[in-house]
Amino acid sequence: MHARIRAGDPDTFRELFRDHAQLVYRHAARVTGDWAMAQDVVSLTFLEAWRLRDRLREEADSARPWLMGIAANVLRNTTRAARRHDRALSRVPVREALPDFADELVGRMADAAQLAAAQSALAQLRRSEREVFTLCVWSGLGYAEAAEALGVPVGTVRSRLSRARARLRKLAAKELKKARAAREKVEPTAGGGQIRGGRTEAARSMKEWNR
Repeated sequence: MHARIRAGDPDTFRELFRDHAQLVYRHAARVTGDWAMAQDVVSLTFLEAWRLRDRLREEADSARPWLMGIAANVLRNTTRAARRHDRALSRVPVREALPDFADELVGRMADAAQLAAAQSALAQLRRSEREVFTLCVWSGLGYAEAAEALGVPVGTVRSRLSRARARLRKLAAKELKKARAAREKVEPTAGGGQIRGGRTEAARSMKEWNR
């Protein structure tokens, strides 16, 4: 299969996409906290994978480390671009305040606050620790796979992951406390909508950090 991908066979590459697109999407969604951006990351990752297909080793057991390494690079570039965009927007004068939304959106905002707390804690890690954590814990790569994806020794992956978990236990508790305090100020209405995956992913993330 790897040989056919390296040779530029489109059917085999589509098979690679079918097998791994959801993995890349879930990883990107958790790292960015933005479902739309995650879709862009998937597209960019596979475009880059096609361009770099000759770098996929034929003898590799799986294409997953190679593909997730590309996804990690795409995420670095995407998040840098997003920060530049946000800084540019912050310099634009605000002409008028946004109108208040209907009461049924309050529950959705509360769920978003929990996901934001998880993202805020993760953002306070060093990039190297954050990448190892998201690859190993959120996306399920083994130590060797993560090491191959990031181009570092397995021992480095182990040490970074250990540091990341230790820091996240403290950061997560702090951010969740802030999120609860903010939520107490707004009582969600019955039947309010929920951001897809917000409460579930945030809760799951807290459990994984404390493993």
